[in-house]
Amino acid sequence: MRKLRIMTTPTGTVELTEIVFPAEANHYGTLFGGNALQLMAKAAFLAARGAAQRDVVMAGVTDVRFLAPVPVGHVLTLRAWVSRIGRSSLTVCVTGLAATLGSPPEEVLKGIFEMVAVDGKGRPAAIANAYVNQETA
Repeated sequence: MRKLRIMTTPTGTVELTEIVFPAEANHYGTLFGGNALQLMAKAAFLAARGAAQRDVVMAGVTDVRFLAPVPVGHVLTLRAWVSRIGRSSLTVCVTGLAATLGSPPEEVLKGIFEMVAVDGKGRPAAIANAYVNQETA
């Protein structure tokens, strides 16, 4: 897949735009669910890493929903934003909108990802207070 990543403000918000190619499709000619989940995880990772300003790992995924199929040739835009910041954990919401030329975007997937900031040894690490205070003030 060709990828275009655009970081937008505020920090912790990400938008990824992808086109669905046949290699990412299932036998029905639509985006394979495993590939959709991989893209969602990537968007969640980038949003959490931007907000935490350090490396993060995925701790869990809840309430993933595939609302409509995404046919080959459609453009999928994933939007991810941090909805909660804890001491070392973050909750990231991801939504996906699909469109083809001449049609309005339609919400096709969504999910919630729990991410944890980690240190160089992969252990949970505190998120900088400066960011937390700035965003919650």
